[in-house]
Amino acid sequence: MPPTLASLVQHSSLRLVVRAGEDRLDTPVRWAHVSELADPVPYMEGGELLLTTALTLDAEDGEAMRRYVRRLLGAGVVGLGFAVGVNYDDIPEALLDAARAEHLPLLEVPRRTPFLAISKAVSAAIAADQYRAVTAGFEAQRELTRAALAEGPDAVVARLAAHVDGWAALYDAAGSVVAVSPEWAARRAARLTPDVERLRERPAPASAVVGGTDDRIELQSLGTGRRVRGALAVGTGAPLGTAERYAVHSAIALLTLTTERSRSLQAAEHRLGAAVLRMMLAGQSEHARTVAGDVYGDLLDAPFRILVAEPAGGEQTAAEPPLPVLAEALEAAAARAGEVVLTVPEGDGRLVVLAGDGGAVVSASAGYAEREAEDAGLYVGLSASAGPATAAVAYKQAEQALSVARRRGRALVEHEDLAAGSVLPLLADDAVRAFADGMLRALREHDATGRGDLVASLRAWLSRHGQWDAAAADLGVHRHTLRYRMRRVEEILGRSLDDPDVRMELWLALKTTGEGEK
Repeated sequence: MPPTLASLVQHSSLRLVVRAGEDRLDTPVRWAHVSELADPVPYMEGGELLLTTALTLDAEDGEAMRRYVRRLLGAGVVGLGFAVGVNYDDIPEALLDAARAEHLPLLEVPRRTPFLAISKAVSAAIAADQYRAVTAGFEAQRELTRAALAEGPDAVVARLAAHVDGWAALYDAAGSVVAVSPEWAARRAARLTPDVERLRERPAPASAVVGGTDDRIELQSLGTGRRVRGALAVGTGAPLGTAERYAVHSAIALLTLTTERSRSLQAAEHRLGAAVLRMMLAGQSEHARTVAGDVYGDLLDAPFRILVAEPAGGEQTAAEPPLPVLAEALEAAAARAGEVVLTVPEGDGRLVVLAGDGGAVVSASAGYAEREAEDAGLYVGLSASAGPATAAVAYKQAEQALSVARRRGRALVEHEDLAAGSVLPLLADDAVRAFADGMLRALREHDATGRGDLVASLRAWLSRHGQWDAAAADLGVHRHTLRYRMRRVEEILGRSLDDPDVRMELWLALKTTGEGEK
């Protein structure tokens, strides 16, 4: 604890006597300062014990003393030491009355106690307090280091909470709580996710103090680069002291090292995952399981789905590269659910993910796409459920879904949705529309002259699968008229309607341009 006015009064060699402000003697003293100025306030920083002989003060003027005391309190002065037997034999009543009225601690300093002795006592007490704080900080650092090496991040969080006499929580890059201590703080820590997400948007290292809560909460980012790898929250009933600050800084360093070490291991796992994925896609599932060992559990045997993602335009142009953010979000979802996920960054700027079908990772990919992927300029394709023998098929499905997502400008497309829907939306791009317009242009020009309704007749005939009577009835014309019109279509297009490919292309052209609708 830093020195207080009470500890100075109890210092036997100083012989200080309390004359006013007895209820504020527990106030910490940051320094002892001597000043004979009538207005020393411009030179005060707050927390000082001001020492004076009243050489330039009219200490017997009641109004002047009231102004003097109020200015001292306004500047944060914690106490006034008045030397007696120098300019005044006793503390003047005007100063005593002002100090008592404003509850300013007023200490009588006897003539035989030099101000220098008081300054030395304060300085020695401050130095002793700092030494205790540094010693306690080093001890906390050693304890936290042992916990990190022997037990991991959870133990670091638990030890830190004990050192600060409060609570602590560790968050991953996605803002989810990874560890918290004590357990009662879990709900409080979970409420800070939006604050952690805002901290993540700032370059590391970053910090913030969260207000509006029952305790004082500090958030600190984790990471050695500009990207935030996680965050640490520390909640206490009062601002952190020196020893507590040492403990927090030590925990930040240890958790950052743990995070970076984990990322090094993750990079090695990515290389292993790339090799395993290549073997799976080559149909060598047995070799893949042998190489993977227990790293991926039963992921390679159970039904899984393959996800392929890439940034818009094939380049990671966003302020924060979206593929690493997506990978972290999916890996965090897997960790929270106790699942295993295989993530492989590919050299061509894509990310491939193999995850259990129906698990948290697949759900998280859909949720991420809905919330963030579109803003980040990210396209995602998701395969149907597959097994080891059909991994190559699933990969192709994911690529096809990715292609559709890119063409439609959608964040995520599932291959199953394509199989269950119509083929027409897949043809909705400029090249197909240009083909359709070119194929039908001559017929439209013919109809524009008023010489017949060839486009409508072609649509009716194709929709009735070439049945003359049914198509003629739809149009309200004689079947011979319809036959004549179809011959004109063949003449104008230079193509035979007996060819099924020609009929298919014409029907798709009509549907693509919207002229196939009745």
